[in-house]
Amino acid sequence: MSTALDMIQNGAFAAGAGAVLYSSTVTAAAITALVSRSADRRRDARTVLTILLRARNDAGRR
Repeated sequence: MSTALDMIQNGAFAAGAGAVLYSSTVTAAAITALVSRSADRRRDARTVLTILLRARNDAGRR
């Protein structure tokens, strides 16, 4: 029984770590899109945000 509980705990930890990584990536791209001096970097950061947030919205619709 403890093996099943360990698997659940490890799965919850992995899901939490993935959520933190995803939100950190989105935050870094948003900050780059706002404060970068180069117009090319701002445009690229906005493109990354569009891709990340579109993927998130598409997954929620399924």
